[in-house]
Amino acid sequence: MLTVIGETLVDEVVSDTASMRAHVGGSPMNVAVGLARLGHPAQFVGRYGDDDYGRMIQRHLRDNSVPFPVEPDSAPTSVATARLDPAGGAAYDFQLVWDLPGLAGRTDELLDGTTLLHTGSIATMLAPGADDVLSLVRTAHPLVTVTYDPNCRPTIIRDRAFARGQAEKFVALADVVKASDEDLEWLYPDRSPEKSARAWLDAGAAVVVVTRGSKGPWGVCRAGEVSVPAPSTSVVDTVGAGDSFMAALVGALVDLELDGAHRRDELLRINLGQLTGMLQYAARAAAITVSRAGANPPTRNEMVRA
Repeated sequence: MLTVIGETLVDEVVSDTASMRAHVGGSPMNVAVGLARLGHPAQFVGRYGDDDYGRMIQRHLRDNSVPFPVEPDSAPTSVATARLDPAGGAAYDFQLVWDLPGLAGRTDELLDGTTLLHTGSIATMLAPGADDVLSLVRTAHPLVTVTYDPNCRPTIIRDRAFARGQAEKFVALADVVKASDEDLEWLYPDRSPEKSARAWLDAGAAVVVVTRGSKGPWGVCRAGEVSVPAPSTSVVDTVGAGDSFMAALVGALVDLELDGAHRRDELLRINLGQLTGMLQYAARAAAITVSRAGANPPTRNEMVRA
């Protein structure tokens, strides 16, 4: 079992020319769904309300065979409202609740059978839930592989120094880190994304990967550095592309049987051929996702056919 902890929310898209559209979102939740579609049993640990949007989230997870062991609470389900201007540009308004009371008391239950724990995004930055997530990751670290994607949201967490400090707490516990070049440029504006990635490798990670849009991903491990081209595709939109990439990166790691704390030393010795294969697989998943609307990650069969 793989475990993903983080936020889920409902995205509302509104404009003057069309009816409001609502769909389930949230970076960690998207990763859990992406893993399940790639054939890796994954559970999602996050909060949602006992309301219509919360039930929408439950249906989405259930339809994708993702268990969700945390019950809804009395607070409203988090919402991100995207207001489109006539040119299609979006301005976002967030109504977020991120709190996981009682999580610490369920650590053994939630981690039972887990070989890999993934987290990131708002869940690792927004109080008070971020402290609960960090505590769980610290408890899990001796037992599981830890993967992390900061997926920075400067419109929500505006304090760059705080965000950088939070990211570095999780990087210090992570075995595999994925970040976009935009994430790293915002966190560390005085150095290149590649230099920041190398610094995170020095902090203890076995692999750090930087996604660079159409330039394709770049990764570094103790054996060296590698980059692969982005697959050629027709882009419909880029919603969920980074989450699909992250899910496939984790899936490729599991396919290599490098998950589990007992494989940590082996993961530290990952070679460039293995890392190249991981990047190619993850880039292919992202390319499929951008070729269609919304956060719609590929299935394992689609990956085989691609």
